[in-house]
Formats: sequence, structure tokens, C-alpha cells
Amino acid sequence: MIEENEVDLLLTDLLDVYGYDFTHYSRASLKRRINRIWALDKFPSFAELRYRIRSDADYLRRFVEELTVNVTEMFRDPQFYKALRTEVLHTLAAKPFIRIWHAGCSTGEEVFSMAILLHEANLLHKSLLYATDLNPEVLETARKGIFSLAPMKQYSESYILSGGIYDFSSYYTAQYGYVKFRTDFAEKMVFSTHNLVSDRSFNEFDLIMCRNVLIYFDKALQQRVMNLFDESLGPLGYLALGAKETLKFSSLQPRFKQLDGEKIWRKIS
Repeated sequence: MIEENEVDLLLTDLLDVYGYDFTHYSRASLKRRINRIWALDKFPSFAELRYRIRSDADYLRRFVEELTVNVTEMFRDPQFYKALRTEVLHTLAAKPFIRIWHAGCSTGEEVFSMAILLHEANLLHKSLLYATDLNPEVLETARKGIFSLAPMKQYSESYILSGGIYDFSSYYTAQYGYVKFRTDFAEKMVFSTHNLVSDRSFNEFDLIMCRNVLIYFDKALQQRVMNLFDESLGPLGYLALGAKETLKFSSLQPRFKQLDGEKIWRKIS
């Protein structure tokens, strides 16, 4: 088992050598993930693990990938997507151009889900989806729009529960156990590395999606990221959070109005 002081050493190395700042991530979550890597890769000593991270760029990529949570799926929580369809997209339809930011997009399933919603609302032609993540490896996966065929049946069911009325398989072609989504969707996406810990706002958005990312941050970093989102949202823009995330009890709460029962907040001042 990794000790607390050893976690501190690893976090200092990641920041000093590579510029990755994990110091405000939830300590319990980080320690659990580091211990998992330690067990999987069977290092004989902590010194060996530390040396490998400091000297091996390929191993560093694997280590960061394990530390950053890359669990995502299409139309995850269908009722949330139904609320986007019924409560949010029709108000964005009046805009001449729609900008959406997927912060912490991981491998991109959520971004392609949004592209399908926009396509069905006849809004994709005047939309741009900015998809960012700390990890360049997962962005490369997202950029290709190629996913495993195995979960598509479940994704199709979630799509229908979200209000989808078409044959979900019409949006992709399947081959050799993988699917590739329509290339006209990817043409409306911009993928880029962005670090929520240290990077600044880079545009004004109508909708920001950041679901199940803040739960891995400590309170101070959560507040910093919420302020970043506030700066990045245009007037009457929307912020969508995960099931266990909220603006309640934060300094931003008075500036936002929560949509009925959903994790979607609208900027009102």
C-alpha cells in the first residue's frame, strides 16, 4: 500500500516534471487509483514506481490515464437527455449560432450523443461542439468517432428512453466489432486538451456539459472550476452537471436557476 507521504511525492513529481496538477483532486480517490496501479503493475518498491513515472513518457501516459476517470457512455441517464431535448435545445434554437463545451469529455460518447440531439432538432448545422480533456490519449479516441460495437444495444435503449424516435443504428456503420459514427457529426466537433485545474476560459458558450468530473475534485478546486464555467457561459446559458454535483451551497447559486428536478442550471444574472 502507498503511504500518504508517497502520494505527496508522486503528485509533486507530476507537477514539477510534467505540469500535471493533481494536488486538488480528492485524496481518497487518488490514493485508491494509485494503489490499483501499484497492484496491477507489481512494482517491487515505491522507488521503482517513482523512477518509472519520472523517466518513462509512455508509462506516464498510462499512469495519468489511470488517475483520470474515463468512464462514459452514450445517453447516460436518459431522463437528463430528455430534459436537454425538451427544456434546453428549443430555447437555443433562436440563436444564430450555438456553442457547446463538453469539459472532461473523455472518449467522446457524450459529445456524439449531443450531436445526435442537435441533428434531430435540426440545429447541428449551426452548432459547434468543443470537446476538451486533460488526457490527449482519450481525445484521440474521441476524435476518430470509433467505438466498440458491444454496448450499442444498451446505448440504443437509452437513446429511445431519451426521446429518440429513429433507428439508432442509422447513425453508425459497424465492422469487425467496432462502429464508426457519421463523419458529418465529427465535422462539427473541435477536440483539444484543456486542464480544468490551471487553464482559463477560451470562448463564450450557450451550454457547458461537465458531468461526473467535479466529484473527483476537492471543494476549493470545485469552486475554481465553477467560477471558470460562470465566466465561460453567455447570458442565459446553461450548465449541466452530474447526478451527484450541484451549484447549491456555492457562491454561484444566486446567479443560476435550476431546471425542475434536473442537473441543469440556467444563468440568470
